Amino acid sequence: MGKETVKLTRKIQLQVDAPTKEEKKLVYDTLYRWQNRSFRAANLIISHLYIQERVKEFFYLSEGIRYKLADEKKVENGMLNRSKMNCTYRVVSDRFKGEIPTNILANLNNTIINNFRNNLSEYSKGERALANFKRNIAFPFGPVAIHGLSYKEDQKAFCFRLFSIPLKTYLGKDHTDKRKLLEQLVAGKIKLCTSRIQLKKQKIYWLATFEFEKEIHNLKPEVIAEASLSLEYPITVKSGKATLRIGNREEFLYRRLALQAAQKRAQSGATYCRPGKGFKRKTKAVEKFYEMEKNYVSNRLHVYSRKLIDFCIKQQAGTLILLNQEAKIEAAQQERFVLRNWNYYELTKKIEYKAKKAGIELLID
Repeated sequence: MGKETVKLTRKIQLQVDAPTKEEKKLVYDTLYRWQNRSFRAANLIISHLYIQERVKEFFYLSEGIRYKLADEKKVENGMLNRSKMNCTYRVVSDRFKGEIPTNILANLNNTIINNFRNNLSEYSKGERALANFKRNIAFPFGPVAIHGLSYKEDQKAFCFRLFSIPLKTYLGKDHTDKRKLLEQLVAGKIKLCTSRIQLKKQKIYWLATFEFEKEIHNLKPEVIAEASLSLEYPITVKSGKATLRIGNREEFLYRRLALQAAQKRAQSGATYCRPGKGFKRKTKAVEKFYEMEKNYVSNRLHVYSRKLIDFCIKQQAGTLILLNQEAKIEAAQQERFVLRNWNYYELTKKIEYKAKKAGIELLID
């Protein structure tokens, strides 16, 4: 039996590894063209998938139409001349051939089909709207698109080629595990999976997905840790006789409310700012404080979730239960202040992936 693995995605900023402005401009033009073709291809794929699934409801078509959505070579009365997956791939590949690498189209097709299948029951019941992809879509590519990944001392960066485009990482003052993960990837200790490239405000980001074995800890499934999430104390956890309160209302809210007040003052003063480039120039300070608040909250939730998992490991708790969360969410929805400042969902997701990485079973009550 193979070892259990876990996937982890990290956002890594990239720079174009080219000497001249003309070459850098050419790279940016290429990447933005790929982004545009991915955006158009994604909406084509999802449209074709939805029509294929709904074709049985086209009762107004003639009775001679064949309803089986399958390859005619493999299934009697099949109405497709190739497999379902290959149908949508051929649609976008024939339309955008030569404008974008087929590896991107293939991975985009696979990703959209998998997501569509997972949400198909909700689409059928009308509980979920059909996905609508925006122009700033992050386009996927397989690990085979990465060539020559290595660390270069002279540039103090990890350099590689994405297809034929020269790129290098920009980690800055990295206090996370990005550098360590890249070093392990170069050494062949972990595996790179299908990743994505995101273009945002003239910056390039690599949403790299790494696959590695789960951490091995001496955990006991019968030992249970019970945790409660709230705004008063972000996390309160108990296992046996050991109890730990992680964070408090003053610590979490003090900085956050200060940033919100600063953002409100910036909004009030935006009227008197020099216009320059219109709305964007006037609201530059507002956007700055918004990003500061978002980054602060994300950092605190990472710290809280990390402390919770470390507590479970120390207590050898193989099972973690989040108690009475539905009742607290309903109560929070009645209070505007709590709803605005309590990031329950984001905290739960951070706990979930850290617990999975450590091999801890998570249950939500």
